[in-house]
Amino acid sequence: MPSTRKKVIVRKLGRDSVSGYVGTADFVSEGRLELLNTSGKVIYIDLKEIKTVDFVRDFADSGGPSRKTFTTRPRSEGLWVRIKFKDGEILEGLMPNDLSLNTPEGFLINPPDLRSNVQRLFVPRTALESLTVLAVIGATRRQRRGPGPRRGRRG
Repeated sequence: MPSTRKKVIVRKLGRDSVSGYVGTADFVSEGRLELLNTSGKVIYIDLKEIKTVDFVRDFADSGGPSRKTFTTRPRSEGLWVRIKFKDGEILEGLMPNDLSLNTPEGFLINPPDLRSNVQRLFVPRTALESLTVLAVIGATRRQRRGPGPRRGRRG
């Protein structure tokens, strides 16, 4: 039976962090993150205080993803993005190429190294200075409809 809560480490803008569990859907409500901390108490954290919510394999706090940028062009489909946080840190990742998955509160991003402890990140919009799309990976090319004009044909 799958777990209804996921392990996270909430990295705050002030460099401290909180470990706990969030629900799989709608973990952000009214500008606050609902977190069940490791002591079993539900706490609410204002999104303005959060830098990232790291979905992790275990609670070993490594300070975020082990690798911050891709070494080569990503192979997975999605939007290859570079985000710059208000504190100057830069992080690259992949976002789904589907606007319906982006929420008004923030973005879900897959980090460059999916084998590390951090499997996915939620980045609140309030923590960002900028977000740049570097490339669209895996976009299919559209076929032309109907025959195009023929060139060089003599009649």
